[in-house]
Amino acid sequence: MSYEFDFYDKTNLKSYNLDESMRYQLNMLDQLDVFTRKHCENVANLTCRLCEHLHCNKGFTEYCTICAYLHDIGKLFIPSEILQKPGKLTDEEYKVMKTHTSLGYDICMKDLKLRPYAAGPLYHHEALNGSGYPQGLTKKDIPYEGQIIRVADEYDAIVSKRQYKSHIGISDTLKILIENTKPNQEIKKSDALQEVKENARLGKNNPVIVKTLFKVVIEDIEYEIFSIQSYVEELENELKRFEQINKYKEKMENAKKEKDKSYYYEGMKMLLKNNETLENYLSFYEEYKNAYEKRKAIIENLYKEIKIIKKLKV
Repeated sequence: MSYEFDFYDKTNLKSYNLDESMRYQLNMLDQLDVFTRKHCENVANLTCRLCEHLHCNKGFTEYCTICAYLHDIGKLFIPSEILQKPGKLTDEEYKVMKTHTSLGYDICMKDLKLRPYAAGPLYHHEALNGSGYPQGLTKKDIPYEGQIIRVADEYDAIVSKRQYKSHIGISDTLKILIENTKPNQEIKKSDALQEVKENARLGKNNPVIVKTLFKVVIEDIEYEIFSIQSYVEELENELKRFEQINKYKEKMENAKKEKDKSYYYEGMKMLLKNNETLENYLSFYEEYKNAYEKRKAIIENLYKEIKIIKKLKV
């Protein structure tokens, strides 16, 4: 008796009939390590849904989704000791890690089937204020697909690092993305060139896309509530069954006639399932009650999370 929620189970990607050429691009992910491949799939899913909420047309949404699938393909050539290092990277290691953008771009440009999607690897770490990499581009030079994928990538990276099992507390992740929409005050106050000052008025992330992410996350939380509620209803039915057993037990113990005792005894046995017995059913009853109360508390906290997210300002 267990319940586990998959953050990315609710996907719109299946709505696209990917042709053979596109399937080739997705198969490239098989060469990546499991963690990176899963991250690429998650970012593609988020990107797809962001595009739909941003009212992008189907052609761009499909293109952008494939770009997102391939955004980390350059990590194929990052040494595993750096890519899979559990702790913080050194400055030298971080320099190597950052090359995955250019490496991914080169992989795509050398393959005619991948070339149309080279923007995914190249631009997903560029920042609107020019603080990103590999080229330090600013808003006017960063393609829209790069801006969308950046937000999806940052969100999933934090979610994966924190190992969320539910959307409870996810508003803290969104607050980090909000911070990255804010301008760099230090540069703004400096005597830098006018162009630098103008860029400093921007944050790293596009605020419109971050705000759209809120809609996607709320949609996911509502789906999680629905999924848990379905499970809660199953638990409620099981609890009613156990309560009926308890009623039969009480009536059996209070019955005067052996015939009545036998009737209630048989009724109890008929209500038992699987490995339950009249000797151990109470332990199963307690387990179901605990599971029920735990899921009800999760639903309550998820509703609270929605309220918090709706109050967030970008």
